[in-house]
Amino acid sequence: MHSERSVVFATMTWMNSQLLIEIGGWIGTAALLLAYGLVSTRRLEGDSVLYQVLNLIGGTLVLINFFYHGAMPSVAVNVFWIAIGLFALSRVFVARRKAAGSRPPT
Repeated sequence: MHSERSVVFATMTWMNSQLLIEIGGWIGTAALLLAYGLVSTRRLEGDSVLYQVLNLIGGTLVLINFFYHGAMPSVAVNVFWIAIGLFALSRVFVARRKAAGSRPPT
């Protein structure tokens, strides 16, 4: 009886993990498409923090999904996608810091 419960629990845990990975993949896809759509319709600038955050979140969630499914070429694309997003965000924050430092004291 105890081992049957363990098997059921393990199966439910695996199914929940798989479901979370699938949902995460869809949320990531939606974030990437939203970012692309907003920039393409000029409702968002390509160097904005929101655009980069949407790309980072989307790329990370899709990366996890691709890795889980063994789609290694897609994993590689998303590793670079995330790296580019991190680089772009760092440039935004450095530019903001420089701009804040060049303002005269009030």
